[in-house]
Amino acid sequence: MIDVEPHIPRATYRLQLNADLTFTDVAKLVSYFADLGISDLYVSPILTPRAGSRHGYDITDHSQLNPELGGAEGFARLAEALRAHRLGLILDVVPNHMGIGDMRNYWWRDVLENGPSSIFAPYFDIDWDPVPPELHGKVLLPVLGDQYGVILERGELRLYYDDDGGFSLGYWEHRFPLNPRSYADILAHRLDDLLGELGPDHPDAIELQSIITAIGYLPARHETAPERVIERNREKEVVKRRIATLAAASAPVRRMIEQALADYNGDPADPKSFDLLDALIARQSYRLAFWRVATEEINYRRFFDINDLAAIRVELPEVLQATHDLTLRLLAEGIATGARIDHPDGLWQPAAYFRQLQESYLRYAAAVRFGGSAPADLEQQIQTRLAQAERGERRWPLYVVAEKILSHGEQLPADWAVAGTTGYDFLNQIGGALIDRSSQRALNRLYSQFAGPQPTFANLVNSKKKEIMLVALASEVNTLSHLLDRLAERTRRYRDFTLNSLTFAIREVIAGMPVYRTYISAGGVVSERDEQAIRYAVREAKRRNPRTAAQIFDFLEETLLLRNLDHFAPEVRDDVVRFVMKFQQLSGPVMAKGVEDTAFYVYNRLVALNEVGGHPELFGNDVAELHQAAYERQQRWPHSMVTTSTHDTKRSEDVRARISVLSELPDEWRKQVLQWSRLNAAKRSQIEGGIAPSRNDEYLLYQTLVGAWEGMEQLPRFTERMVAYMEKATREAKVNTSWINPNAAYDAAVQRFVTGILDPRRSRRFLESLDAFAKRIAFFGRFNSLTQTLVRLATPGVPDLYQGCELWDDSLVDPDNRRPVDFQRRAALLAELQAQRAARGALALAEELLATAADGRIKLYTIATALACRRDRPDLFQAGAYLPIYAAGPAADHVIAFARRHAEAGEALAVAPRLTARLSGGREAPPVGELWGETWLPVPDIAPGTRYRNVFTDECLTVADHPAGPGLAMASVLRRWPVALLVRER
Repeated sequence: MIDVEPHIPRATYRLQLNADLTFTDVAKLVSYFADLGISDLYVSPILTPRAGSRHGYDITDHSQLNPELGGAEGFARLAEALRAHRLGLILDVVPNHMGIGDMRNYWWRDVLENGPSSIFAPYFDIDWDPVPPELHGKVLLPVLGDQYGVILERGELRLYYDDDGGFSLGYWEHRFPLNPRSYADILAHRLDDLLGELGPDHPDAIELQSIITAIGYLPARHETAPERVIERNREKEVVKRRIATLAAASAPVRRMIEQALADYNGDPADPKSFDLLDALIARQSYRLAFWRVATEEINYRRFFDINDLAAIRVELPEVLQATHDLTLRLLAEGIATGARIDHPDGLWQPAAYFRQLQESYLRYAAAVRFGGSAPADLEQQIQTRLAQAERGERRWPLYVVAEKILSHGEQLPADWAVAGTTGYDFLNQIGGALIDRSSQRALNRLYSQFAGPQPTFANLVNSKKKEIMLVALASEVNTLSHLLDRLAERTRRYRDFTLNSLTFAIREVIAGMPVYRTYISAGGVVSERDEQAIRYAVREAKRRNPRTAAQIFDFLEETLLLRNLDHFAPEVRDDVVRFVMKFQQLSGPVMAKGVEDTAFYVYNRLVALNEVGGHPELFGNDVAELHQAAYERQQRWPHSMVTTSTHDTKRSEDVRARISVLSELPDEWRKQVLQWSRLNAAKRSQIEGGIAPSRNDEYLLYQTLVGAWEGMEQLPRFTERMVAYMEKATREAKVNTSWINPNAAYDAAVQRFVTGILDPRRSRRFLESLDAFAKRIAFFGRFNSLTQTLVRLATPGVPDLYQGCELWDDSLVDPDNRRPVDFQRRAALLAELQAQRAARGALALAEELLATAADGRIKLYTIATALACRRDRPDLFQAGAYLPIYAAGPAADHVIAFARRHAEAGEALAVAPRLTARLSGGREAPPVGELWGETWLPVPDIAPGTRYRNVFTDECLTVADHPAGPGLAMASVLRRWPVALLVRER
């Protein structure tokens, strides 16, 4: 019986692997992760990416482990270390796209060589019949640094003979294979000279002419009949082998090829000399173009707007098999224990993909278990097992989490065969609970006073999404609108809608989408959730465009909801569904680029809220919302990841925790930021168009300095980081400069400003003020960090730790958050803490750590101790009920508390402070002891006399009677330590 149950992680630790942190390096660290209390490592992609990749998401070969990480040999060492310490391994799977900027991607190279006739042409999401007729049957390659003709006549495109007998076109580090049928042009170019030298009857001359004849019989690159594709694939390799053999054996042939290449490669002094090469290039399956052309004419789907990442069609069974074979083998063999799925919103049908992934895993697991003697009813067993999971009777067989960004109020689709998300929803819920919502008006006024009038966040998002569609993703919108225009033209009811009006309507509706995408299936199933999203977007489009005829929006709404399918001719109805599916694949990238990668760098009221999946316009959330989200997660997705930092977050958990404190001290913040602006006024620059940096960018910078401050002793390194960050932030904002159109004057002015205000010789008063205020904010920020750390480790879900965040982490957006981590230091500190607790006792150690909290050991101790509690009580934290606890008394608003309760595994209470600066009246006092006054913590359904032990201090507390209900005094719960994890004694 194929009776597979998933491995549910207890706690995961995310690692960013690269040449500086290889499989072997990680193998040496496994004992540390085990001691920390981690159950599973969770690593960035491990398959072969482009050479030198620092992140691994640009996979070029799914069949091989990344050689730069140590390949199969290094991975075997890591697997052995994991087995020895009983740790699992979560793989990062990238099903949406591949890296094509490296010719090690054999599939892409074959597509460039053979066009639609490539065996791998169906693997990629390429439109072979795009709008520009000159691109018919070709792939646009926007890789040139200037206009094609300029590059050609400068001699930067060079023709090469390859050792395998083929020919390729070179452009700096790029190599593009030639269409084998065009080899004949090159080989025949100097054929008469060769015949003159050798004579027509020479064996070499006869062989060369025979090869040219054979080339002529190759199926053309436009042929897609399966038998012709196979023939071309076979015979082109025969041709190459014959050319290679002949060239190796015949010096005259080699000379002839060299002379032909010289003729084709032209002379920059004679533009006409490039006519030969130009004509040859025109015969290829690709069209080389200036990189700026990509925004309007690129005809392959990309990951967002990254030209080097081409989308693949994993909805095809053969593509799923080819891309997931090695991953599934590692999972089925137990070497890996789960999977994180990158960017599922880019897939054709995410729900279908997740189910197919689970089914494929069962097949691979059966192959491992049964070998060649699988039971006759294996297929029935697999389908039965999947049906049980679909009905909710059992968990899905493979632990899978989806990198799904949920909008406000959005639920993860119930039909996804996953355990949950990667945790951005929790990140924003706990972060929002640490915002003092009473200061919203004060910070609104300050932001407007400092940076000038600002649009509402909703208007900004709408505007930025349109900007993305007009610039970065214009080609995708154009493709979509032309598809709809062709469909409308063939239907008399809709033929009067013009291309321009359809394009406009598509942009407006996508801009109004309240979610990343809908999930209408290829079978035409429209959920209530999807219908609501589409109708909302259309209403928003109509509201914003009162002068546009409503009929165009009504038509688009009915089409997207497939309500008017019967109005289209039967032969185009499949294309109508295809339009809807393509629309869904586009709306997600528009949301991500428009909001996360643009609006979040423009709307700078309080940037702690500007996080992936965040909603800064809401200005946080109350504790009741945090509890409700946790309860729902426990009911629906109890094994979803919960995280506070990732490789994609805009700021680390600790930077956000610091910046959040500004909401508690709005008057102090106002005084400081206005004073700093006056002190630094002389360092701003007058450039064409105004003052640089802008007031909005300056306001962002001051928040960033406070949040990431490392101290005066680290100024040189800190300055470098801030210069790099502000360049990225201002270019992502796309207001005064951008990546596509850099404003050199503005970029230089921002750099001068940053280096100037951080120069102690020129900015002593500012730096002294910044240092004092940042340290004050960091004091309270530490308690925010400990609160979100404890809640993450005790709430329903699988807690995920990002590399290095066991200590205070001041990282910003990538690449800043991918800097090397000193694991040896962390391992040594952990061992020292464990030894000190054993020797001195928990309470003495806890008091010392609180007194020296700035060094970060307090966070490491909190994590290790809470994870040890999870390890000792796995059932309690994996399956225990979630009970919100609401404090009573003067400081009730400053408490986050809840219970985890399990009939057999017992109970634990998590208690943590919030808004500690307001709690202390602004005094730099830790949230312990008498600061809590008469605040009481009622514990539901617990009798007086029940005893609890705080795992951090080993203090014991006894439940007492109180008018608010039996419970504990907050002054006792947090008597000497700022957070508590209380385990009920049996």
